[in-house]
Amino acid sequence: MTRYELLKVADFLKQYKKINTIFRVDDTIIKVEFEKKEAIFFDLKKGDSFAFLKDDYKIIKHYTAPFDIVLKKRFTNASIENIEVENGNRILRFFTKKSSGYKEQETILQLEFTGRNTNAIILDSKRVVLEALRHIDISTSSREVKVGSFLKPLPPRDFNSPQKSIENIKKFLKDEYKKRETIKLKLEKSKKIKTIQKKIDKFEKLLLNIPSKESLEKNMQEAYKNADIILLNIHNINSYEKKYKVKDFEGNEVVITLPKEAKSPSHASKILYSQAKKYKQKLLNSHIERENLISKIEFYKNMQNLISKCKTLDEISLYLQKNKTEKKQKRVDSNIEVFFYKNYKIEVGKNEKGNITLLKTAKASDIWMHVKDIPSSHVIIHTTKQKPPLEVVEFSAKLCVNLSNLSAGRYLVDYTHRRNVKIRDGANVNYVDYKTIGVVKE
Repeated sequence: MTRYELLKVADFLKQYKKINTIFRVDDTIIKVEFEKKEAIFFDLKKGDSFAFLKDDYKIIKHYTAPFDIVLKKRFTNASIENIEVENGNRILRFFTKKSSGYKEQETILQLEFTGRNTNAIILDSKRVVLEALRHIDISTSSREVKVGSFLKPLPPRDFNSPQKSIENIKKFLKDEYKKRETIKLKLEKSKKIKTIQKKIDKFEKLLLNIPSKESLEKNMQEAYKNADIILLNIHNINSYEKKYKVKDFEGNEVVITLPKEAKSPSHASKILYSQAKKYKQKLLNSHIERENLISKIEFYKNMQNLISKCKTLDEISLYLQKNKTEKKQKRVDSNIEVFFYKNYKIEVGKNEKGNITLLKTAKASDIWMHVKDIPSSHVIIHTTKQKPPLEVVEFSAKLCVNLSNLSAGRYLVDYTHRRNVKIRDGANVNYVDYKTIGVVKE
């Protein structure tokens, strides 16, 4: 933030005479709330610090570090004596007073927009550090920021860079936030889409490595044939030989090479029969493996499309942020995607196998979802016997539609308790006593 912008902010804030509340809403963002619930946010990120106005801002977590305790104690319901910008520096100061017992406490909140040393420092009237967002040791900087130590002033600098005039500071502060959020949103979308693309690439590689039906059938028949030929000629083969000429069932001369691990001709035939059975099993299951991989690829492509349509950073976090408090009691099923919304755990099947698992593991009181009359992902809302609010149902229905392989349009999603769903075959079900909600896929 430039010095000129800080001066305009200071002039704008001088209309307020009292701080109602003050606290951190993010790792580096401090919210200062004045009379009539009007507030300003200071983002003290190193290298990219600025002030902004926003009607609503999501509180990530409640902070209880020493800095936050002193911040609340010193400035909540404190009167503002003065607001200034230090000469020759990008430093904004709030001078405040607050009654405490039989005396008044004078406290300074110093916000430094100084590049890599950006900081929020709480000082007493003698400029002694009471607490700071970032403590700076003398070994890393010539200017120490340490509790109980006097805070040395920063040397003044020249700020002669041209600055566009700000006519409306409130509009500027709101526009500044929107501009930065637009850039962040674009970068975050790109980052998340690339992360998902890595998963897609992995599954596409696995898909390419699945042997074709023709090659599996050929290998199976060849293994069976060679095993039969070995048994046919077993009395004519020397046990020490690894390669030999024998005649097949048509009397044609063929060359047979025993597997390296074979200890004898009879052992070789057993190995070949075992190989043939494995090829046969792969032949039977390859289409299932192929369908599972294709379903996962489609699922993650739908996820990419969902992320690309997000309008806020908070919305992206809803789809990709895991619940850190969830205990890792067992390994997550790779055929199921897990989401958390309003403290509800929501699971979505990526393919038929995942859908079947959800049907088998869901509790009777959980909510089951499926797109009406159309093949789709199954969704389970884990309720812990509580009725989920409508916004959780709406969010889950949106997942059900957007993560299924469906084209853009309006869809109906049926939902009911798992106890009302009867499995017919695989993931095919019958269900009763259900409700329906509409969802639009863009």
